[in-house]
Amino acid sequence: MSKSDRAERLLNVLFALMASARPMPKSALREVIDAYRESPSEEAFERMFERDKDELRGMGIPIETIEGTDGSGGIEGYRILRDAYALPEVNFTGDELAVLGLAAKVWEQASLGSSAQRALRKLESMGDGSVIDGPVGVEARIATSEVSFPVLLEAIRSRRAVTFTYRKPRAAEGDARNVQPWGVVSRRGHWYLVGHDIDRAEPRVFRLSRIAGTAVAYGSEQAFDIPNGIDVAAMIAAATPEDITTALIQIDPGAAVSLRRRALNVSNDVAEISYGDEDAFASELVGYADSVVVLAPESLRATVVARLRQCIAAQARS
Repeated sequence: MSKSDRAERLLNVLFALMASARPMPKSALREVIDAYRESPSEEAFERMFERDKDELRGMGIPIETIEGTDGSGGIEGYRILRDAYALPEVNFTGDELAVLGLAAKVWEQASLGSSAQRALRKLESMGDGSVIDGPVGVEARIATSEVSFPVLLEAIRSRRAVTFTYRKPRAAEGDARNVQPWGVVSRRGHWYLVGHDIDRAEPRVFRLSRIAGTAVAYGSEQAFDIPNGIDVAAMIAAATPEDITTALIQIDPGAAVSLRRRALNVSNDVAEISYGDEDAFASELVGYADSVVVLAPESLRATVVARLRQCIAAQARS
């Protein structure tokens, strides 16, 4: 029997005992729980039930054994008193609701999104406040495909350092970084990490799309403290000015009409196009395949060539 089957059986026992107003005999449990009903013998059922009962009690669930009232010393049944097991009334402050709201937004594009939102509405209805955004380390606004995102979130929660290879804008090679992560924030469609660069001994901002491979957490938990009053969003805004660069793109006649339309100038099918985000612009150019050729700058050309080689390699593996 799989772990999921056992977990389902334990939950069914728990629900049956909590739902019954009277002590529930073992015979009744065997009738209502499929796994018990399908036991090949009474002895097999007895062993399974005793194991389940002991396991539930080991989890801290107060299963009471109720003796019969006829004086024979027999057992009338089993029960779980709601007052002994149910959670106390749950109340949240405004700040706590803000954190819950942000946590739910992390899942808004995921398979658990609808469940997270329903749970949030129920929790909100029990309190005095509504869910609002708050000044915390994560501004969960959009979904992300960045592979380092979950690693960084967990590292922030557990206060562990992370290491990764980081490539600066217009740099062909990356270098190793060791960072105490303070927070991640989405700004204008990109995710950024703010933290203390251990090797450089100062706060730094890193864009997740420039992390090569995956960040790796290391060291013990609670290894550092996040400074009080740190404004992660403000740090990222100050560190990400709109750097505009002009590219020269050779475009095949009749191709890439959208590129031509936004060009500053087109001469002999060579378009001058301004851009601020090299990675995003490179991804766009790759979509035109061999209809476009980057003439300048060299860093953009190298990025496009690297992306095309990745596409070829992925196609060869498929």
